[in-house]
Amino acid sequence: MAVHLAAPPAPARTAGLWPAAWPIASIFMLANAAAPLYVVWQAEFGFSKGTLTAIFCWYMAGMAASLLVSGTASDRLGRKAVLLPALGLGIAAAVLFATAQGVLALSIGRVLAGAATGAMVSAGTAAVTDLAGEGRRRLAALVGSIGVAVGTGLGPLWSGLLAETLPGPTSTVFWIQIALLLTAVAVVVRMPLGRPERAATGGWIRMPRVPADSRRSLLAAIAIAAPALAGTSFMLSLAPSLLTEQLGTGNRIVAGAAAAFAFAASILAQVLLKGLAVARLLVTAAAATVACAAALIAAVATAAPAALLAAALFAGAAQGLAFLGGLSMLNRAVPADALAEANAAFNIAIYAVTAGLSLGLGHLSDAIGLGAAIDDFAIALTVLTAVGLVLVRRDRADAPE
Repeated sequence: MAVHLAAPPAPARTAGLWPAAWPIASIFMLANAAAPLYVVWQAEFGFSKGTLTAIFCWYMAGMAASLLVSGTASDRLGRKAVLLPALGLGIAAAVLFATAQGVLALSIGRVLAGAATGAMVSAGTAAVTDLAGEGRRRLAALVGSIGVAVGTGLGPLWSGLLAETLPGPTSTVFWIQIALLLTAVAVVVRMPLGRPERAATGGWIRMPRVPADSRRSLLAAIAIAAPALAGTSFMLSLAPSLLTEQLGTGNRIVAGAAAAFAFAASILAQVLLKGLAVARLLVTAAAATVACAAALIAAVATAAPAALLAAALFAGAAQGLAFLGGLSMLNRAVPADALAEANAAFNIAIYAVTAGLSLGLGHLSDAIGLGAAIDDFAIALTVLTAVGLVLVRRDRADAPE
């Protein structure tokens, strides 16, 4: 049975659109604030790069579990019924990070942060679309994608800055993050969103379902977005290790800035290229992913921080354009009452691929060395992106932009 969400008043659609991106941004800030701190925890608790990437990927496990229910719950109970618990999970994760005494606390914190993020990317982006209204779906995709990029970029930047300049390098940032999450709670409470007028039937926990005629578009979007996200995930996990071991700097501000530059590039690319057709957005994202892979190989070969910075910029542009193109493709192809589930399916798939690549990179670096593992990782990104281009080309004959 179809779900119909009560439409907000027309003026609220415009006035509340950009503030509605703040809960998305705040959760992604939390999720990525740990990026420059992994090497600090690694030195303190004595774990390997394989363990480091496993901690990083627990986030993706939490996200996948959340996405199995959050899309369905959002479409049935309303966006707020999912967004407020998501922010509560984020606050609990921040407390765990601030007080962590070992790998177990970090892992649980990452699971909770992932669960919060999963709920936010399905219900949060759908809430932005609801607020925008039928005539502004492309703008809604831009607002939601920029919310992701702003949070992901600001998180590591301010975390690195605070960790380098204030006492408590692994705790202060998370206590401040809790205050930011509370402001996001206030934003959600004020959102002019109604509850569903009719409840759907069926199980609550299930793999997200996408209408059959939308699946080819979904697959094409996943194929481009997954390797693009894997590039930015490297910047959030092992880039600080590369800086320390091979590029000669352990400064946490530099590590945070590398990740922040990636997501500044993400925002800039989306703003400058938002008018491109969906297929062209995805093709441009693919080109940026390949450029990122080439720059990573150059960074290993030359030990030049500038090459890593170039890789970060290309990775950010790829991620931003891939998410904008992917969300635009889903907004175009999927009915409103199935959109949250489609968002969930998109994110489960791309984060599953990213987790596999990140874990492989971490364990491979323990086995053959970080430099050689990064070279193999870059080759894998290029191959997967080439597959994505083939799928985008096949989908291009579908509905007009």
